[in-house]
Amino acid sequence: MSFASPLPVLCSSALRAVEAGQSAAQPSLMERAGRAAADFALGLLNGSQGCVLVLAGPGNNGGDGFVLARVLRERGIEVVVVSCAKAIRLPPDAAAARQRWLEAGGQILPDFIGTQWALVVDALFGIGLTRAIEGIHAEWIARLNAMSCPRLALDLPSGLDGDTGALTGPCVHATHTASFIALKPGLLTLDGPDHCGELRLFDLDLPAPAATGSTLTTACFSAQLQPRRRNSHKGSFGSVGVIGGAEGMQGAALLAARAALHLGPGKVFLGMLDTRGAGVDPAHPEIMWRSPGELQLLASALAIGPGLGKGEAASLQLRRALGFAGPLLIDADGLNLLADEPVLQGVVATRAAASILTPHPAEAARLLQITVAQVQADRLGIACDLARRTRALVVLKGCGSVIATPDGRWFINTTGNSGMASGGMGDVLSGFIVALLAQGWPALEATLCGVYLHGAAADALVAEGNGPIGLTASETIAAARRLFNSWIHH
Repeated sequence: MSFASPLPVLCSSALRAVEAGQSAAQPSLMERAGRAAADFALGLLNGSQGCVLVLAGPGNNGGDGFVLARVLRERGIEVVVVSCAKAIRLPPDAAAARQRWLEAGGQILPDFIGTQWALVVDALFGIGLTRAIEGIHAEWIARLNAMSCPRLALDLPSGLDGDTGALTGPCVHATHTASFIALKPGLLTLDGPDHCGELRLFDLDLPAPAATGSTLTTACFSAQLQPRRRNSHKGSFGSVGVIGGAEGMQGAALLAARAALHLGPGKVFLGMLDTRGAGVDPAHPEIMWRSPGELQLLASALAIGPGLGKGEAASLQLRRALGFAGPLLIDADGLNLLADEPVLQGVVATRAAASILTPHPAEAARLLQITVAQVQADRLGIACDLARRTRALVVLKGCGSVIATPDGRWFINTTGNSGMASGGMGDVLSGFIVALLAQGWPALEATLCGVYLHGAAADALVAEGNGPIGLTASETIAAARRLFNSWIHH
């Protein structure tokens, strides 16, 4: 099986540096981008002889649109270009692209009417837009979004912050997006996936840019996907410990333990805080009940937090877990306890073994003593900041989960769907990651695989007709086991 390579992801400042280094390139980056987008557009037209509408803005994104329009016209496609930008105010390359369009016989209209277009191209605003789009451009976006034809955005949908995925105001709902040189974080996280549609990257024949960020793919951890030796035993694959399950929340700990069991550790131990239960999981009696304090002696890797609660007993267990000599994953109430006792975050930062934190936005906000809105406004920056402060691997969960390392690297996951917005999904993720840690996977690869696999399992279930509405966390466990084995035994 061939595993797809990760794609580079650049913030706007890094992308501008790449563009500046190619200012003398021939043909120009604008010419290359416009031509690449025109080829994409031709595929979307699929032989249709209808008219293409190009909305060109006042910057270089508009210049890309002028090139696309000229190339399509040269290939016999009827094109209407609409722009209210003054030629004298355009950047030099965009002004030159506009002039070439006019010299080729094209026209520029101040507005458009009707909705019967074969394709509409959004070339209004590119990277760096942080203000809300207003006036005629906002009106055009509203009319564009009402069209039933394919809607192609150049570089990113206008109105989307390319660095954060936040909406600055009115935003194009593209059915397709042609991104140039590298992907932008905003296309992959927060509101980006809901607005970019099918995403295609065109490198414009440039060498792969140096990037601290990338998409998360199976290639990021494929070296660990090795078949097991036949001459092995349960001691060969480590032991998982899960601590949690206070009164009324035993299900969270059970989900984490069951998820771990299905990814192959030799043993799974469950340290349930609520000791009034039966002491056995009828569905999976393979899971062994022990007192939470015993797990540090039994486990190769430890997860604490699912259903842990926030009482004195929970705080004591977290303090003990921070002294665990092996890899430690902290989730849910474990993170909330860290937020309540900031000194413990310093303890996390001094651990010799790997630490993994898996907050959702509200938990990240508590840890950093900021608002959820601030977290969501800069998901990438927040994940990296938290990883740096705690010297831990951080998974900031949500649409386009961000995985950040203490040394500044980051990944954005593209698997998963809206069916995962249901209780227990985070507990299952914790189980997957700790299972791989127990089997000796490096912490980064275990984290990346757990995140990607969890989303991919949910996607597989939806493809089979099981969701997204009504998808449950427990369903993803068996689906992940099937998928994980298929990756190894391909």
